[in-house]
Amino acid sequence: MGQTTPPVTVETSTGNAPEPTTTAPDARRIVVVGGGPAAHRFVTSLVSRGLGDDTVTVLSEEKYVPYDRVGLEKLFGDTSTDLTLANGEIWEHPGVELHVGERAADIDLDEQCIISVSGQRYPYDELILATGSNAASLNIPGGQKTHKFRTVDDVKGIVADIDRLQEKLGRAPRGVVVGGGLLGLEAAAGLKELGAEATILDVAEWLLSTEMDQGGGQAVNALIGQVGIDVHCSTFISGVNTDGGEVVSVSVKDGDDIPADLVILAVGIRPREGLARRAGFHLADRGGVVVDERCATSVPHVWAIGEVASILGRTWGLVAPANTMADVVAEQLTGGSKVVESFDTATKLKFSGIDVASFGDTGGTTEGCLEIVYADPARGLYQKIVTSSDASVLLGGVFVGDAAPYDSLRPLLGRALPGEPGAYLSAAGSEAPDTELPDDAILCSCNAVSFGTVREAVRDGNHDVPALKGCTNAGTQCGSCVPMLQKTLGQELGKLGLTVSKSLCEHFEMSRAELFEAVLVTGLADFPAVLERFGTGEDGCAVCKPTVASILHSIRHDYALDSGRGTLQDTNDRALANMQKDGTYSVVPRIPGGEITPEKLAVIARVGQEFNLYTKLTAAQRIGLFGARLEQLPLIWKQLVDAGFESGSAYGKALRNVKSCIGSTWCRFGVQDSVAMGIDLENRYKGLRSPHKFKFGVSGCARECAEAQAKDVGVVATTDGWNLFLAGNGGANPVHGRLFAQGLDETTLITYIDRFLLYYIRTADKLQRTARWMEDLDERYNGDGMDHLRSVIMDDSLGICADLDRAMETHVKEYRDEWAETLKDPDRLRRFRPFVNEPETQDNGARMYVLERDQIRPATAQEIAASESGEGPVLVTGAKIPVGAPTP
Repeated sequence: MGQTTPPVTVETSTGNAPEPTTTAPDARRIVVVGGGPAAHRFVTSLVSRGLGDDTVTVLSEEKYVPYDRVGLEKLFGDTSTDLTLANGEIWEHPGVELHVGERAADIDLDEQCIISVSGQRYPYDELILATGSNAASLNIPGGQKTHKFRTVDDVKGIVADIDRLQEKLGRAPRGVVVGGGLLGLEAAAGLKELGAEATILDVAEWLLSTEMDQGGGQAVNALIGQVGIDVHCSTFISGVNTDGGEVVSVSVKDGDDIPADLVILAVGIRPREGLARRAGFHLADRGGVVVDERCATSVPHVWAIGEVASILGRTWGLVAPANTMADVVAEQLTGGSKVVESFDTATKLKFSGIDVASFGDTGGTTEGCLEIVYADPARGLYQKIVTSSDASVLLGGVFVGDAAPYDSLRPLLGRALPGEPGAYLSAAGSEAPDTELPDDAILCSCNAVSFGTVREAVRDGNHDVPALKGCTNAGTQCGSCVPMLQKTLGQELGKLGLTVSKSLCEHFEMSRAELFEAVLVTGLADFPAVLERFGTGEDGCAVCKPTVASILHSIRHDYALDSGRGTLQDTNDRALANMQKDGTYSVVPRIPGGEITPEKLAVIARVGQEFNLYTKLTAAQRIGLFGARLEQLPLIWKQLVDAGFESGSAYGKALRNVKSCIGSTWCRFGVQDSVAMGIDLENRYKGLRSPHKFKFGVSGCARECAEAQAKDVGVVATTDGWNLFLAGNGGANPVHGRLFAQGLDETTLITYIDRFLLYYIRTADKLQRTARWMEDLDERYNGDGMDHLRSVIMDDSLGICADLDRAMETHVKEYRDEWAETLKDPDRLRRFRPFVNEPETQDNGARMYVLERDQIRPATAQEIAASESGEGPVLVTGAKIPVGAPTP
């Protein structure tokens, strides 16, 4: 974007008509009216099939080379951003002419030619209408004072008006966006980026009502509110009010005026059918040029594609349908028989750091279907899978707040699921089955590229993502399929016996280990800085964002959710608690070594009773409390923290627990105090973030009652000292730990564990357990991974032991309990505040309470009002809350 004079254009707005093109007798003159993505796709598709002696002329009303309208919001950050569609060299093809700034005025059907507004004539043998659509208007008082959000010039006009208002008003301008669809949310996010206040008005009950079901829409509402954008749903705008020519407010039906300095309309699109209407084409009742399954209009040799075409009973405003129509016409014109049968309407987008995705039957309208849902409306997280009645066939899905499952699920639409539906929902802490998708499944829906096409391209020698993009077009438009493209590349390279790239993701060419060292050396403190320095792109993805968050936490030991890191984390890390299948959370306090006093047991019992929680002894020798709502978590934590408990980090990629037997203190076979050792180790490594979760076991004798050899770190007592076992794992692929050293004293044992953990944290791949990491070391060092580890940890062969020792001491010194740190800070507590219209905190009669340093008390009406406006105390809710007396 930003090219007002494209590299290859023929300016035709003034001057004489172009010289007639000399063609072979059978050559066709193909004219395309419109210069948007559909026109670009048609020309690209036609040329790829072989243009022969035919010529293609493209008339674009805008003054820019065809650009990516989906990426318009990028211009809010920099109006010079280049949005030119990929494969821009297509306009240099000798058989292709692009005319910018040239608007078609009429079609002369008798003479088969297009007449431009300047009177120039463009004869055609085949005509493709790709005129797209206009932003819809509203017939309301003051409507002429609104902005549209549809073109580059629209965005530039908004940016210029914001700049003018900021200078004139001396404050942040107040912007109102009318419309809560995709464009409306992008416009509101753009206003925030420009430093303006943003409010969204929408007539629907929830945002993204076309793409989302009610649960997903309410989650979107919550997330949008969290980023500082006001949302008014079920609201009808009735007028734009001005004073002295300047916008001052908008009027809404049945409500007070809303202050505004500028208004953006994003209330939908209308097909640009005027050219076809004047020529007498058959039009649909609800707009658009009617075409058949070949995209042929009612007029011979005239075709329509993209948003102007009415096909399968409606018009379509998405990229994938436009591309499909363009491909169909290109094939029809080159002797093919391809027709339109259906469209992939999957949607995946990100705005203001919020992930949203949907595909298939989002509303669960298929007869007899099942809906598997994990929801947390207060946090704006919602995941749903729709299946057939026997839970075997995937029919659709909706994801808000965490769209990680989308990439694996969308290609399976209409197919049998390889595993249980719930296993694909990351909100429940599940890990989806790592199955290979069939060749005929679609990897890139925008460009209809199958997994088989990508695999064949890899076998043909395209061994990196850019090469695959270039030869298959996969990932070249919306980009949502790039993580799956990279995964498929790695799988196929492995089959070929080739080295699989260790790139973290599409945005970072470095491996996780390389990125860790780079961040450590440079001292960078946040994701944008890391991405700018070492990566590419603007937003990152579901792979690199949590990885960088883990790296930053491992190095800096700051509160995990500060400085923008909260948006990088997965669901459980953001809530500092594990989400369960019903959308509630579990609270698992740390109980080092499984040792607990009767007084602490009484506190857990009381909390369980007061909040009606299910309690269970976990496999990790801890007591889990299940069924807490998000807004109840601080209340529960306060009682536990006041009683001396800390977070057990059950939600994080960190130390989970140290399992120990009763050892020599009580057992007649024990030879060492395994309980004391277990407590010391858990207190030393608590909160230590790592590539994956890790566990310890400490056994007081060789009978191994703590099953230490099945843990990432296993310690077994002998009469000669402690034996240390490393890199064992339970889970789906159990591995016994390997003996690292024997007969160690306590100081040496802890030193070796320190170094092992930090070496693993710095060098492991993303989400790699210690067992898999050790297998990689074996492969790298010819089967001697453990010998390599001994040389690093014992002999300091890499010269890093002093650094590792200092880093661990820093961790121990700077550790802070995340529950306690949250309770101390009102801003952090606001993350757990329920939303005003969240049903469970309104309809069940729960009261609002103030959480103070030494007590919990009911909130006054003034405090509730102040809190809702972002001021005053932080409020929480609960049904059974001790009030008045100091909190235990």
